[in-house]
Amino acid sequence: MSPANFSNSTIGIPPFPVDSGRGSGGLPEPDARIVTSCGTSLPAHRSVLASASPVLESIIDRPRKYWNSEMAIPILGVPSESVAVFIRFLYNSKCSEDELDQYGIHLLALSHVFLVPKLKQRCSKALAERYLKIDNVVDVLQLARLCDASDLYLKCLKMVYHNFKYVEKTEGWKFLQDHDPWLELQILQFIDETELRKKRTRRRREEQSLYLQLSEAMECLEHICTEGCTSVGPCDIEPTKNRGPCSKFATCRALQILIQHFATCKQRVHGQCSRCRRMWQLLKLHSSICAQPDLCRVPLCRQFKLKAREDKKGDEGKWKVLARKVVSAKAISSLSLPKRKRDEEALDAP
Repeated sequence: MSPANFSNSTIGIPPFPVDSGRGSGGLPEPDARIVTSCGTSLPAHRSVLASASPVLESIIDRPRKYWNSEMAIPILGVPSESVAVFIRFLYNSKCSEDELDQYGIHLLALSHVFLVPKLKQRCSKALAERYLKIDNVVDVLQLARLCDASDLYLKCLKMVYHNFKYVEKTEGWKFLQDHDPWLELQILQFIDETELRKKRTRRRREEQSLYLQLSEAMECLEHICTEGCTSVGPCDIEPTKNRGPCSKFATCRALQILIQHFATCKQRVHGQCSRCRRMWQLLKLHSSICAQPDLCRVPLCRQFKLKAREDKKGDEGKWKVLARKVVSAKAISSLSLPKRKRDEEALDAP
């Protein structure tokens, strides 16, 4: 079938909306035609093409000497059906989900070449949500890079990262290794960077958890030394067994046991007891955080403060850094809590 005898029914998709008003005053007669790879010809209007695509506008605005009697614009390298869907999108900015599923790859290439960002965005989203699979992820990744589709490119990289042991067995990956080692290197670098980022995040969470535990221990220490708890309290207040468990009972109970050991241990002065050393460290950390040592009822708080001023070895700086991190972790944790829970904690605070 020659281009002159081409009919829309040949490919089953009208090149422009059937309700566009051709012949009834809506649009004039077509004054251009789109030539596809298989030789079919799609009628079109120059004004519509030029307004929808700056690339087509530059082609249409070329001097007349480059044109024959009728303006024929070749769009080659993709199936005629996808070209028809593309031209129709230029008319009404519509494309069905079925068409995106069937011609998404070709439409992405066409939208990139002819600078149609709205269609490009829709194609990238459709491919990422419904088309992307382990078997074709490498091929889609290469196309996304060529078409500068950053969202789709990142989606492909993440799929490769999460399924690399399966992806490296695909034909697409083997082809990539033979013909595009630079892209292979980029993918491997992305995997390494993602692993390093996960390790840093995991380490940061573990540190944050440790600082939160220390912050909770500081609160319990102050609570025990100020109010007293189930078995340990200040010297002028008799601890009572009738007191109910506090809100941080697990930490508070462990700290009471540690204080009782610290009070009776005969090796704490010589530094030979690991549990006593831990208690010394908790008291030292409290002193580094405490802002009112003269009024504080935690043992040795003021003494540690005075000793810190005389310390010339630089150890005090490390304690200050640790104290800042503990306070910061508590603040961040409080901000992440729901407002209602923050209000309840504020009411429970001494």
